[in-house]
Amino acid sequence: MTVSIPRELTRGERAAVRGLVVSLCANYDREQGCLPLDCDCVMLHTWWTGGGCKYFQSAVLPTARALEAALMGGVVEMRPCALCGAAFPASGKRAYCSDACAGKALRRQKREYIRKRRAGCRKMPG
Repeated sequence: MTVSIPRELTRGERAAVRGLVVSLCANYDREQGCLPLDCDCVMLHTWWTGGGCKYFQSAVLPTARALEAALMGGVVEMRPCALCGAAFPASGKRAYCSDACAGKALRRQKREYIRKRRAGCRKMPG
């Protein structure tokens, strides 16, 4: 059993946690705070890894795999996007970081296929 030593969150990690709470947490209300606890949300004011809201850790945090690995002490394999080169968490056979990159790559592949096909038609003896 490995025990992770709590560490201070970076500025980017705190901003990412705040963004996840505000956008995805079902227990968070802008006026009331944390609805089950009837107080300010614990995760909005966290500065250290370790403790925190169990709901956030089990339901909201898994949506951001890289942040989850950073906060929970695990390691996530990152893969570069085949089109733009941006790093994204590896899962399965995905080669592109987003649907936009996948769409651009598909259009490029179709364009090259059509060019080769047209070039083959022109070379036929006549």
